[in-house]
Amino acid sequence: MSRREAARLFGIDRRTVDKMLKFSIPPGYRRSKPVKGPKLDAFVGIIDAILEADKMVPKKQKHTSKLVFERLRDEYGFKGGITIVSDYICATKQRQREMFVPLLHPPGHAQADFGEALAVIGGVERKVHFLVMEMPHSDACFLKAYPAETTESFCDAHVSAFEFFGGVPISILYDNTKIAVASILGDGKRKRTRVFSELVSHYLFTDRFGRPAKGNDKGKVEGMVGYTRRNFMVPKPVFASFDDLNAYLESQCRKRMEDMLRGHKGTIGERFAADAEQLQPLPAVPYDACDKQSTRVSSLSLVRYRGNDYSVPTQYGHQQVIVRGYVHEVVIACGSEVIAQHPRSWEKEDYIFDPLHYLALIEQKTNALDQAAPLVGWELPQNFLVLRRLLEARMGKGGKREFVQVLRLLETFQMIDVEAGVESALERGTIGFDAVKHLVLCRIERRPPRLDMTVYPYLPKAHVAATSAGDYMTLLAGGRS
Repeated sequence: MSRREAARLFGIDRRTVDKMLKFSIPPGYRRSKPVKGPKLDAFVGIIDAILEADKMVPKKQKHTSKLVFERLRDEYGFKGGITIVSDYICATKQRQREMFVPLLHPPGHAQADFGEALAVIGGVERKVHFLVMEMPHSDACFLKAYPAETTESFCDAHVSAFEFFGGVPISILYDNTKIAVASILGDGKRKRTRVFSELVSHYLFTDRFGRPAKGNDKGKVEGMVGYTRRNFMVPKPVFASFDDLNAYLESQCRKRMEDMLRGHKGTIGERFAADAEQLQPLPAVPYDACDKQSTRVSSLSLVRYRGNDYSVPTQYGHQQVIVRGYVHEVVIACGSEVIAQHPRSWEKEDYIFDPLHYLALIEQKTNALDQAAPLVGWELPQNFLVLRRLLEARMGKGGKREFVQVLRLLETFQMIDVEAGVESALERGTIGFDAVKHLVLCRIERRPPRLDMTVYPYLPKAHVAATSAGDYMTLLAGGRS
């Protein structure tokens, strides 16, 4: 039948019949141009300018379609409805969405990035920062968690990752973290930070960087950060320390080597063999993963590092020192000599004292003994307190100085040896610094003590008379009776 007859028979338009003859499947409605009408034409430039400006602001502060409509209405006198504005914005954003090229990842190359998660460490819930290093060819991964995203944690994670993989990747792709990138030069090249330059020079890998604010340039590790957070840290991990948490995370990475991913024939571990063949050998000595800073000791014998104050011996006051900040400790050196070591504090504005650092000064300023902040919380054995009370009772202010001298023995000897010396002095009644020191040395050298009793005139003296034969006869006579 003709088109007109078919249209009349089925009750449809002849143009619909033409489409039915042209297409085997109904093509549906297709819009050839963005939605805009006479009412919107004059305002398209304004909308485009607003959307362009939104690219420079955080996602949560971008204009919504409703807000764009209200601005057009209130500021520019737009008379149309919100629908055509919303449709135009939707179509514009869809045209601007970025497209991506599928990538092939040769073996031996890696990507690295930091992530965040909540965990309970030592009974306290806190945010942990973990660095993930992934080998995109095999999907093998390694991650390690830290209290903060710092230079020393960045370097320490690299050292641990290289040991885990058994070698150094040919190249590692990063975002433009300030830990690694000091500045981006005009030609797009990156100027490395001092510590990152040391790390690269030590392990001799090639560093590569993605475009600023373009996380998709290292999409494999971005996805791995999310995967490890969802699979290794849900529910929230609960551990006594970061060492325990990291041991668990490493075990999960090794366990994952047995998984077989969609689209691959072998397990991750089997495919990692190709990566392992391309890895560079580890250097003989691992990189010293720390942050180095030069600073000066204050008049309170304190060194400030990352907002916290750490003590050093008072004889180094006002001198220039080098601070090496590790993940778990802070080491302070003056020249080539290490003068102080402290556990690392991740609190804010904290004071970390070693009481032994201040004893030489307190010996000169004994009035500060009971108010010295470095000694607060220093738990000494009970025998020390008894010794102090007896020294002050016998010698007054001089006894306080002798007690500090006894404490200074801890600068050289172990607490267990000094405590034994104090206990032995109390048992003998030889209350004094010289006696305690002598008894400590005798204990260490395993020899009997020989105290000069003339130093202790307050002790009762025993007088032994010469023996005579008559005395023996007296005893014998008494025994017969």
